Amino acid sequence: MGAGGGRTDEVSVPRRAAPVIEVERLQRKIVGVLSGTQVLGGAGTTTGLAISTLVAASISGSDAIGGLAQTSAVLGAAILALPAARLAARRGRRPALLLGYAVGTVGALVASVAVAAHSWPVLLCGLVMFGGGSAANLAGRYAATDLAHPRRRARSLSFVVWATTVGAVAGPNLADPAGRFAAAHGLPLGSGPFLLSAIVFGAASLGVFLGLRPDPLVVARAAELGREQPRLAADHCTGGATPTAVRATAWRSLRPSARLALAGVTLCHTAMVGMMSMTPVHMNHAGASLKVVGLVISLHVAAMYGASPLFGWMADRLGRVPVLAMGAALVVAAAGVAGMAPAADAPQLAAGLILLGFGWSAGVVSGSALLTESVPIEARPAAQGLSDLCMNVGGALGGVLAGIVLTTWSYAVLGLAVGFTALPLLVLCLFATLRPAT
Repeated sequence: MGAGGGRTDEVSVPRRAAPVIEVERLQRKIVGVLSGTQVLGGAGTTTGLAISTLVAASISGSDAIGGLAQTSAVLGAAILALPAARLAARRGRRPALLLGYAVGTVGALVASVAVAAHSWPVLLCGLVMFGGGSAANLAGRYAATDLAHPRRRARSLSFVVWATTVGAVAGPNLADPAGRFAAAHGLPLGSGPFLLSAIVFGAASLGVFLGLRPDPLVVARAAELGREQPRLAADHCTGGATPTAVRATAWRSLRPSARLALAGVTLCHTAMVGMMSMTPVHMNHAGASLKVVGLVISLHVAAMYGASPLFGWMADRLGRVPVLAMGAALVVAAAGVAGMAPAADAPQLAAGLILLGFGWSAGVVSGSALLTESVPIEARPAAQGLSDLCMNVGGALGGVLAGIVLTTWSYAVLGLAVGFTALPLLVLCLFATLRPAT
């Protein structure tokens, strides 16, 4: 219906606000579809990542290269963040999520071949692409907020994050049977988990393709534009804003609350990746079995995702910033508990990583909700993509630096560094809570 023959067919939703009941019904469907694909995506991501550090260290003979394994996956997620956000801004959430899962599937297959070829450089390249699955899972949480009521936005986001628990907890424990299955069929033990990741990423792609209709971002944008002037609606429907303009709008829209949200999500994720990625290497120094390592990581992942509805409810009831401060405090506590644990003390390491998972959950859920409501809807995909970029670049740096710290000094020093990294966020949140917003 737009003039000029633009891509108005992509936005077939009426430009007036959709009826409340219909929007709520659609929101329930979207959350259900996203929850299902998050289960699959979480399983695919953690199955491969659970063994990536150990496999890379084994092939290369270097703990530092082992640390680069998870860092490569995080870097891949960072690289894909802005292209996926640009695609979401132009076409909606569904194409962006499909892109992430497709790249992740290819990366898992490349990683499997690299293990068979005993080539750690190819493995790292495959893990960069493997990060596409993680990028899609991260972007999925924002898709749950597009049609959510503002007072339930954090809870909607947290439910989708929570759904990842099933796959994320099962993933590390599927690595061992997947490896045995591969070995029984003449393949290297380490290639099995990556092959399983490729299968479940493909299943997640199919779920997004079939289930995420209509696209929530397209519906939300059409409903929002229906309350504005027709000329503005036509500009958006035809993609009149260039990617550069969208990114510039996102930067200009970053009020202090949005910058705090970006800092919170980035710091919590950086601390989590740094501490978590080196814990299997630390435990391996004491001869811990893959089963014990997998259990510790599973408990950590369960804390990350399983507690998210609680933190979502708290963020809606108590406010985003207080829960963000709670996340920073939990990260500091986790660094102390885990950092002081000997390599053979699996229970204490598990306790520290559970606290670390809680801190990540509180920080990411509250920070993501705060960011979403701090920018206008037309700038949200760009701002959210920027958030995922910062989050994953921080995680990649955290993994690299953690490997260097562990190799040069010790795991205890790593815990100290992680704790001090989270302290500035705690201070900023306390100041923001005590001082009224301007």
